[in-house]
Amino acid sequence: MESLKHKRALQRVLGPALACAMGVGACTTGTVGGGLQASSGAGANSATSASGATNGAVGPGGTVGTAGGSSASADGGLSTPDCVSGAPNPGLSPLRRLSLEEYATTVNDLLGVDTSSVLSTFPPDQLLATEGAGFSNNADALEVSALLANAYMTAAETFATAAVANLPALVGCDPSTGDACAQQFITTFGRRAFRRPLTAAESTTFFNLYKTGSTAPEGSTFADGISLALEAFLQSPNFLYRVEKGLPASPNATVAPVSSFEMATRLSYFFWGSCPNEALLDVAQADQLQTPAQVKAEVQTMLTDPRAKTAVSNFHSEWLNLGAISGLVMDPTMFPTWTPAIATDLYNEAQTFVDTVFWSDGRSDTLFGAPYSYMNAELAGFYGISPPNGTAIAQVALNPAQRAGILTLGGILATNSMPNQSNPVLRGLFVRQQLLCQQMPAPPANLVITVPQVTPGSTTRERFAQHESQALCASCHSLMDGMGLGFEHYDAAGRWRDTDQGLPIDDSGQVAGGTDVDGPFNGGVELAKKFVQSEDVRQCLIKQWFRYANGRVEIIPAASTTAGSSTQPSDSCSLERLDQAFETSGHDMRDLRVQIAVSDAFLYRSMQGGGQ
Repeated sequence: MESLKHKRALQRVLGPALACAMGVGACTTGTVGGGLQASSGAGANSATSASGATNGAVGPGGTVGTAGGSSASADGGLSTPDCVSGAPNPGLSPLRRLSLEEYATTVNDLLGVDTSSVLSTFPPDQLLATEGAGFSNNADALEVSALLANAYMTAAETFATAAVANLPALVGCDPSTGDACAQQFITTFGRRAFRRPLTAAESTTFFNLYKTGSTAPEGSTFADGISLALEAFLQSPNFLYRVEKGLPASPNATVAPVSSFEMATRLSYFFWGSCPNEALLDVAQADQLQTPAQVKAEVQTMLTDPRAKTAVSNFHSEWLNLGAISGLVMDPTMFPTWTPAIATDLYNEAQTFVDTVFWSDGRSDTLFGAPYSYMNAELAGFYGISPPNGTAIAQVALNPAQRAGILTLGGILATNSMPNQSNPVLRGLFVRQQLLCQQMPAPPANLVITVPQVTPGSTTRERFAQHESQALCASCHSLMDGMGLGFEHYDAAGRWRDTDQGLPIDDSGQVAGGTDVDGPFNGGVELAKKFVQSEDVRQCLIKQWFRYANGRVEIIPAASTTAGSSTQPSDSCSLERLDQAFETSGHDMRDLRVQIAVSDAFLYRSMQGGGQ
């Protein structure tokens, strides 16, 4: 364990930074070693909340009754004149802490040590995806408690100790050369850890820490000094936060392009979920990430890295809550053939389907309308369909009258059910928030929520009908249950059924709330066909990727405000251009990510009110 002097050595460098990280005050640039310092304020993300400036008053991402956003005109051009000639408007640019997933992956990439314990032992990040308001990398969710700050300190010691066990591989030079090797390591490792070159002051600070750690009474070896320096790197706000300053044209500029190093960081965490590698940092060092063409070219290189597929999987998992599938437990009386292995198979089916569609076909039309999926023989048997050849997961054709795309994936349907019955509320809520980007208001605080119990001789539709018969419940439940009841041909485990409690299924549904899919439908497949044609659904998909890329919800001012105005933060023009590009590409989700990387929100940063 660290000695008292060891801790004091770190505190001299990290004390102000830890105060900032623990929420004592806002984080500002310019403290010891080029890091951050605590100052008076509401917190690290002061002024970053987007909820007050999005589509309406109920919450982020649009409100029921308002489609929100902007769209391309019928001839393919931009429909808002100010978006054609207006100055760049990147919305807000909050100070973003690395999410725990990003932190664990980054430390592993930097040090080659096992970081699997992070997600199980650290205080968890908030997951705003379950509220329809973003992802676990949402800056508004990434607060730092004293408990998390302590976890960072403990982990830094653990990871540093593990890393120096393989010293030659870590430092990349001959440890017998002592100070010269240490200085080389600090320079090269510092550039990767901070995602930019160290300043002269920072280099001196970390070298002095190395000297302290390698000199009695604090330590006695080269490894001791490197370990102490590593601990400081891993607790620095310049590592834990994505600090940006931009390249303002003047002191009074309200918007500025990000630097090439800042762009490298934005790209790496969007496309890889981790820090830039040496090759990407070299491109930034050459200042070759300043134009849209340069960014697009680098993205094509980045997509060849295996981490690109992991990042897409992470997006899909959070957006659709796929991680919950593998932990599902069903009522053994109702589902005697259910096993943990089936839950795992359902998860593998869903994750394989969305990822394979993305990388092979790429079109959102296929995501919502494909009459096939991916499964092994065991899952096919559970579904009651013809199994694929062999034991591996393979593409399987489905009955097009029963299945189409993600809306009818068994794992998603089962996740939004109860252990012993389907649940039209959960299914409708999922579709409303995650696929239409309309956030439902929370139920009244004094409302006692009781799920109708399964009773012989009554269908789910009959049991849940009480929601719409009670005035207090009807206004919201008509927006959820109406859609959810259209999935009644799928039982709680996501399997097709023709009867419920021995009674015929009524799978008629109703979409309301001011969308372009409003109206009646019969069954999940018919709703999927409507979604394939829906501009609102496509705009929601764009918003979900936009939120994931930028770590925040979109900013859409009230309709009375000029969309392209640079006087207040707005993402209206960025989203309008993305809508247009998505239509031009034939709804290609792969191209969408590239277009996000050259949008105003990604190329520029707000210099005021952005939270940094």
